[in-house]
Amino acid sequence: MLENLIWGLPTMVLCLLLQAILVVYAMRFYVRHEHRIKDDSFWSSLLVLTSVMVILVVGNLSQVAIWAMLFLLLGEFADFHEAFYHSMVNFATLGYGDFVMSDKHKLLGPLEAVNGVLMIGVTTAMVLAALQDALKKPIMKMRNE
Repeated sequence: MLENLIWGLPTMVLCLLLQAILVVYAMRFYVRHEHRIKDDSFWSSLLVLTSVMVILVVGNLSQVAIWAMLFLLLGEFADFHEAFYHSMVNFATLGYGDFVMSDKHKLLGPLEAVNGVLMIGVTTAMVLAALQDALKKPIMKMRNE
């Protein structure tokens, strides 16, 4: 168990740091481009909001890849494809069970699942904040009509 924590906790911290960096980047991107949303252009608004979502999803997929590389490093999977698939299932807390890790490293799965729940929550919160801000002007405009 200790070996799993020695590998898993630093991996979680790395993933949390990566997502924090991308959340800050996404916020700054949104603030730099929010004037496009305020201009009432559907396509501009769509582009800005989609860009924020893509930045955050890239962060989530990068974390899945980091966990997959750890699984490969520990010899749990023969190739990156299987490791990435297993990692994605863990991260999304699906728990299919078609690929399982050895007893020696099986604690890493729940650690990644905790990481995934946190990061999907952070991603959702950031997207919701951007959507709420983007909807302020159209809602105010409709109320004033």
